[in-house]
Amino acid sequence: MVTVIIPALNQEETISEVVKFCVRQQVVSEVLVVDQGSFDKTAERAIAAGAKLLNCSNAGNGLAIQRGVSNATNQYLVFLDASITPLPIGTIRNLVGPLVQNECDLVKAAYNSNAGRVTELVAKPLLRIFFPELSDFEQPISAIMACKKSAIEQLQLLPDYGVSVGILIDLFLANVRIREVNIGCIENRVHPWTIQERMSTEISKTIIDRAKKAGTLVNLAELGVINSINKQLQVAVHDELHTMRKMIVFDMDNTLLKGRFIDLCASRFEFTDELGYLRKTETEAAVLTKKIARLLKGIRLTELTDVAETIPLIDDTVAVIAQLKLQGYHVGIISDSYQFVVDHVRLKIRADFSIGNQLEFFSGKATGEVTIPSQFYHHVGSKCKHPICKTNALMHVAAAHSIQLENCITIGDSENDLCMIEKAGMGIAFCTTNTFLRSAADKIIDKQSFSELLPAGIHQKEARQKKMVAEKTKVA
Repeated sequence: MVTVIIPALNQEETISEVVKFCVRQQVVSEVLVVDQGSFDKTAERAIAAGAKLLNCSNAGNGLAIQRGVSNATNQYLVFLDASITPLPIGTIRNLVGPLVQNECDLVKAAYNSNAGRVTELVAKPLLRIFFPELSDFEQPISAIMACKKSAIEQLQLLPDYGVSVGILIDLFLANVRIREVNIGCIENRVHPWTIQERMSTEISKTIIDRAKKAGTLVNLAELGVINSINKQLQVAVHDELHTMRKMIVFDMDNTLLKGRFIDLCASRFEFTDELGYLRKTETEAAVLTKKIARLLKGIRLTELTDVAETIPLIDDTVAVIAQLKLQGYHVGIISDSYQFVVDHVRLKIRADFSIGNQLEFFSGKATGEVTIPSQFYHHVGSKCKHPICKTNALMHVAAAHSIQLENCITIGDSENDLCMIEKAGMGIAFCTTNTFLRSAADKIIDKQSFSELLPAGIHQKEARQKKMVAEKTKVA
């Protein structure tokens, strides 16, 4: 019988189907989902689908795989990706067959897929140089594989994206019998470019480190060729980045602004207790938005605008956005604050667009009513299940400007920005202590500056220019 091991981190949308697929297979007697610290419903959905849950800190797939192997009760192990569904019907049977027949000890899955950039551009070229015997494997870095427990349980597995190719190389060097079996066609996810960059680095390091440990001659000429290819690739990518359509979207409160508009209003117009009560008791986003708007009833637009004017911008906002626009970015603000405030900030920073809730006024005073823009509401193509979400607005703007979601960068500070940060090509958590947001983000900025959005060279150039201007002024 077979044990299926599935490392998983925040895969609530797919884990149930993956587990059910495994449970339906007659040869499978055990499904182990190794949860790596998910903050969504991955764990409960895995259990409901029929899996045994193992908890593992978010320390990478290597530790999760080792945890699964040590808890497996069967000799034959199959490893699957928690995000890939549906799988071809015969996947598990085809992977395990050669093991049961004692034809080999490790079976790597080959498949036709819509992804594979890191495989083709990084893994295969390096394997051709250092491990030519493995260069014909179609999917050397794939996490879908099967092996005998005795073959893998003694390995020291890597914690990062190099774990799968590390297993392949380690077992090859141990003279373990290896085979690749084609399982058909799968819809593999295309990772955001930030993740692909990290994958490329870690996989490259794994292959080169294994080559050195194996005594393979890693000489300057070979590394020089790799470095030369890498430099040419960087030049090509840099040129392409300036011509491709791309977008960067900022949250407003506590991101662009050093403060939250509604909190300052609460302090000035004395409804802080009421605001705090609503945030604690109302869980429905649309209802909360409408109830908060009622707290502003009767306050003049001029008074509210004065409050907005008192909130300073992050110091380098205008300069950084100017540079981003020169690089070809479409720049905007998506906020759950009010449109008149968002427009006020948009004009200050010279952004291209802004989307916020429409607070209603009559005779210059707030009526207490608010309209949530249709762009925020869930629709057929939505990327999440929330009735109202900033991601829907992001998708709307991206589609209107023919920009792929993978070519979008999003920046925010609160849990309201979580989906937007998860679904964009690159999501950035800005000056936040929110654990969920920090875990989901591709990048974290902990200082009140947007300078990390730009190449260092630009800042050096700006610094030199400022210094020259200051020197000229001093001389004059």
